[in-house]
Amino acid sequence: MITFDISQWRAWAPGLQTTADWQHWSQASQPLAPTDQAPDVSFLPAMQRRRLSRLARMAFAVGWPLAEGLEDLPLVFVCRHGETPRTFALLSDLAREQPLSPTQFSLSVHNAVIGLWSIMRDSSAEMTALAGAGDGFEQGVLEAAGLLHDGAPAVLLIVVEELPPQAYRDWVDDVPFDYALALLLTPGDTWTLAQQSSTTSHPDNEPHALCWLRNLLTGQVTFTHTGKRRSWTWRRKP
Repeated sequence: MITFDISQWRAWAPGLQTTADWQHWSQASQPLAPTDQAPDVSFLPAMQRRRLSRLARMAFAVGWPLAEGLEDLPLVFVCRHGETPRTFALLSDLAREQPLSPTQFSLSVHNAVIGLWSIMRDSSAEMTALAGAGDGFEQGVLEAAGLLHDGAPAVLLIVVEELPPQAYRDWVDDVPFDYALALLLTPGDTWTLAQQSSTTSHPDNEPHALCWLRNLLTGQVTFTHTGKRRSWTWRRKP
């Protein structure tokens, strides 16, 4: 069992930006329809924005405001599927026997987003990129809690997924729409997270990060996320 506080959170999805937007989403029964609305990264200079993919823009949109004023802030970046549109474009070029762009290739790797974050924030703090399965969110929290235990005064956790190209959607069924969630974790005991082995799979209908946010906004103090091999029980003090 690990303990921690969450001092701030921020989330983004098409049409959902403010706390009030997400509060309404948490009460709604209708699924969110995908749109092309772009995350707002106007706080970055135009030359820097040009290098960011949609996935990176989502991560920066939720994470940057939480990192303001905090120097040497460790970052844990969680993304199961990565830059699928960019990778698919590269594979399509290969299939057409077209030359590949070195820039596009370098930005398609899984840790490209935290590399850009490090450059744009001029930060040499510890940063980790995780590609967990269904419970990557909890794995990211576990990593962040370890950094807190090692003495970090705060750790930024960013979880982000982009709706994959149509060609992948028969296999990628855990990204209902583009979304990003950032948490600023600090030492404390308001939250506890415990893991148990799971012999029966009862996967959640939503990604764990979105389930967590829904439970938070509906006032739940105890809830469990179950995956194929593990279940995670969250508790917070009322």
